[in-house]
Amino acid sequence: MKGKNGDRRARLANDIRRQVGTEATKRFLRTLPVFRLEKEMPKRLTDLLDRLDGAEADKTGGARRH
Repeated sequence: MKGKNGDRRARLANDIRRQVGTEATKRFLRTLPVFRLEKEMPKRLTDLLDRLDGAEADKTGGARRH
């Protein structure tokens, strides 16, 4: 038996799903930069990852990944 709290949580979850699934919310979320998909990783980040790989390889004595 779910009880009173279980029913309330289920209703809340359904309300959230319904609101998030509206076209207006989807349209709004698509405008936010956080939700945009980058096609390629920026060079600045790949350079930092390369430096991190090098530092880890130096520390552990292992070979670098490419």
